[in-house]
Amino acid sequence: MRHGNKVNNLGRKSAHRKAMLSNMAGSLIQHKRINTTVAKAKALRGYVEPLLTKAKTDSTHSRRTVFSYLQNKDIVSELFREVAPKIANREGGYTRIIRTGYRLGDNAEMCMIELVDFNEIYTNEKAKKTTRRSRRAGGAKKEVEETVVAETEVVEETAPEAAAEETAETPEEDTTSEESTEEK
Repeated sequence: MRHGNKVNNLGRKSAHRKAMLSNMAGSLIQHKRINTTVAKAKALRGYVEPLLTKAKTDSTHSRRTVFSYLQNKDIVSELFREVAPKIANREGGYTRIIRTGYRLGDNAEMCMIELVDFNEIYTNEKAKKTTRRSRRAGGAKKEVEETVVAETEVVEETAPEAAAEETAETPEEDTTSEESTEEK
């Protein structure tokens, strides 16, 4: 029976487990995502999320508390300088676990754990920034159509020499049109 065993020991003694979680938390903060097993990711989530909550308030006390867990000055400064401002308005749930399949050697279930606010695929901020508005609605549509047509022409040509010739011809045409306007 497992009464009173709430901590997943991960097959390690307590000192080894604490050191491993500290190193994994540092790697997660530094690289914004890491690949590991699901059991380690779940243990890491319970370890790193309170640290991220503590990092929201930038005070000497919170810095020292976080440093006592991470034991790395550079990672603590990166946490307070880069990560904390991005997660400041989030109430919780700073990490996301995405299962990636099973490891070949021992069939352990693998996953990727990442910081939620640092994934551009799932956030809508990038989509909002790419929208442009023009004064003339028709002019903007024509520009978009021209760029799409130009991109499809380049994709259709597979020879790099043909693409090089095409790029070489366009500047010559532009310079001749500029010269003719200057002469007039």
